[in-house]
Amino acid sequence: MFSGRVPWSLEPNELARALEEKRRNGAGLIDLTESNPTRAGFHYPREMAALTDEQALVYEPAPWGLPRAREAVAAEHGVAVERVLLTSSSSESYSFLFKLLCDQGDQVLAPRPSYPLFEFLATLESVKIATYPLVYEGGWRMDLDNLERSITPRTRAIFVVNPNNPTGSYVKSSEAQRLAQLCRRHDLALASDEVFFDYALDDFVPPPFSEIAGDALLFRLNGLSKKCGLPQMKAGWILLDGPEQLRQQAAGRLEVIADTFLSVSTPVQHALPRLLELGSQVRRQIRQRLQANLDWLRTAAQPWRVEGGWYAILALDSGIDESAFVVELLEREGVLVHPGFLYDFDTPGYIVLSLLAEPEAFRDGVTRLRRRLPRPGAPGAP
Repeated sequence: MFSGRVPWSLEPNELARALEEKRRNGAGLIDLTESNPTRAGFHYPREMAALTDEQALVYEPAPWGLPRAREAVAAEHGVAVERVLLTSSSSESYSFLFKLLCDQGDQVLAPRPSYPLFEFLATLESVKIATYPLVYEGGWRMDLDNLERSITPRTRAIFVVNPNNPTGSYVKSSEAQRLAQLCRRHDLALASDEVFFDYALDDFVPPPFSEIAGDALLFRLNGLSKKCGLPQMKAGWILLDGPEQLRQQAAGRLEVIADTFLSVSTPVQHALPRLLELGSQVRRQIRQRLQANLDWLRTAAQPWRVEGGWYAILALDSGIDESAFVVELLEREGVLVHPGFLYDFDTPGYIVLSLLAEPEAFRDGVTRLRRRLPRPGAPGAP
C-alpha cells in the first residue's frame, strides 16, 4: 500500500524509549541536545512576534519570492537580487535541488559525519546518498581523494555543510578550490549549507565560500532558523552562483519548481526585512552563549577542536559502548546527549553536545556527565 520512500523502522530505539519514560514520570531532565533557540532563554525583540503588515492580507504569488523580501536577503549577503530564491526552509531548499539536479536513482555526495537530514531528504526524493569522510587530525579536513573516488556516472552534485554539523569545521580555501575543479571536470553542481556560517568561534575567520569556489554551479543555502534564531518563521533561501549560462538554466528550472509549490507564506515575506534587521541582536546573544559554554567545557573536558556552529564532540574511552553510555547517563543522571552514531561517525565511541543550552544547565549537565567518564574527552579519531 505504501511507497518505498519511507523505508526506515518507525520503532523507537532504546534512547528514545528511555527519554519517553523520563518525561512520562515527570523526572528532571538536562537537555544537552537542545537546538531550538526559542527554548534556550534568549531575549527576542518584541517586534519579532508581530506579523501585522496589512499587505499580508493580499495574496501575491511570486515563485522567486516577493521583491522586497528578496532584496533584504540580497542585501544581507551582498549579492544581486536576481540570485535569491526564497523557500519555506532549508529542507525545502534541498528538496528543490534534488528535483532540479537528480532523476530517480541518481546520486549526490555528502559529508560524513554529519547531521542525518541528507539521507531522509534524498530518500524521499528517490535519490541516493554516497558519503565522503571528514578526517580528524587535531582539526578536521575533507578526504578529497576519497570523495573523487566516490564519483560515478550517476553522481549529480557534491554537498558541503559550512561549517559542518556536528564537527564545527569550515570548508578551507584549498578544499573549496579543489571541489570546484572536481565539479567542472565531472559536470557536477556544488551546494553549500551555510545555516551556521555566522557562528564562528574562537575568533576563527571563515573564508567566503562563494569567492573561492571558482566557476562551479553553486547553490548556497541559509534561512531564518539559525541566522536569526527563528525556526518557527519558516523562511529559507537559495543563493545562485556560477557561470552565467549554467546559472540561467538552473534559474529557469528552479522557477518552475518553486511556482509549483508557492510555499513561502506572505506574512513572513513581508516581515523578512525587519526580521533580518532585528536578527543581529539574537545572533549576538547566541554567539556569546556558544563561546561561553565552549570555554567552560574546555575547563571540564577535552572537546575536539571546533571552529564554529552549535555543537561540541567528546570522545569516549575505548571500550565504552556509546549507546549504553547515553542511555545510562539519561537514566541515572537525567542528562540527555546525542550518541555519535546519529551523525554517522566511522567508528563508535563519541557523544555530541549542544553548546546552545542555558549556562547553568550546561554546566550542571557537563558536571554530571563527567561523573560517568573515567577520562572525559579522551583524544581519538572517528
